[in-house]
Amino acid sequence: MKLTEFFKEHPKVAVAFSGGVDSSYLLYAAKKSGAQVHAYYVKSAFQPQFELDDAKRLAKDISIDMTILPVDILQKDVISNPSNRCYYCKRHIFQTIMQQAHQDGYTILLDGTNASDDSSDRPGMVALKELSVLSPLRLCGLTKAEIRRRSKEAGLFTWNKPAYACLATRIPTGHPITSDILERTEWAENYLFSLGFTDFRVRLLENSARLQFPKEQLEQVLQHRKQIVQTLKTRYDHILLDLEVRHE
Repeated sequence: MKLTEFFKEHPKVAVAFSGGVDSSYLLYAAKKSGAQVHAYYVKSAFQPQFELDDAKRLAKDISIDMTILPVDILQKDVISNPSNRCYYCKRHIFQTIMQQAHQDGYTILLDGTNASDDSSDRPGMVALKELSVLSPLRLCGLTKAEIRRRSKEAGLFTWNKPAYACLATRIPTGHPITSDILERTEWAENYLFSLGFTDFRVRLLENSARLQFPKEQLEQVLQHRKQIVQTLKTRYDHILLDLEVRHE
């Protein structure tokens, strides 16, 4: 099935919008196909501010109506941080979106899961299935690489945006999630962004920061080593560099 065919069958849809590559292209494709589409962005402690800024920019660029839904994500099943935390988080987020979308007259909710996403070990996918959320990019066989290619052709600024998982993924399974840890993580990552680094992670290891960068940025990291350590040690006990590097 092609996306144009999907939207002929589903001409009025709500989209769970993250501001990332996939959901941005999904919104663009829906609009281009002539569908009546509304974007819903959930703002929680798990999303950094730049994601909301990107979502606002993209929605404005392609003239899509967007509703921002504030959500208190730090519920009991989430803050205990079990191995299936993503399941509880996704259910809470998508139920919130569905409730508002139904009030707005939308009965079909879409998300940006693509054909490259592995569903075998993703608790969040179970929640999407239970709530009957449709994933047209996946249904139409569109991979991440193809979505990036199409996004570039369409002139979407998100086409080469690095993959970005929520801030909770920086915290080891079983370690309680707190607003302080999330805020500190966002602060640390914003600082590294300001130095020009991209596609990295600041992961929590006890009360230390484990920095994970792509291989090609390691030399640049070492050049900034002193100032990175000085700055991050104001809020972490130790600053550790992961030599196994980061892969998308």
